[in-house]
Amino acid sequence: MSRALSTDLDDPAARPYFVWDEEVTVGELRAHLASPDRRERALWTARVMREARYQDVWKLVRLRDVVVDFSAIEPHLGRMRGFWRWLLDGWRDDGLLPGT
Repeated sequence: MSRALSTDLDDPAARPYFVWDEEVTVGELRAHLASPDRRERALWTARVMREARYQDVWKLVRLRDVVVDFSAIEPHLGRMRGFWRWLLDGWRDDGLLPGT
């Protein structure tokens, strides 16, 4: 039987609420997000950015990593691509992020 989905992103044994189609724990998710493989990091980061609530994204990924890897992440953002592009571009326009 699969483990129940959880909103507790501080519990490494919990199953994140937004990864409903795979048996992955928060600890395993964090390992994917820290992978030395850029493609793996981009796929999992995009999944977090696409499926998790906005406030939970920042519990799992760092803005610096999103900015650095955005070209690899962006193709996997699906319906959320426009939101993230708008947000990062806005932060750049406001001087909160360095230009591209």
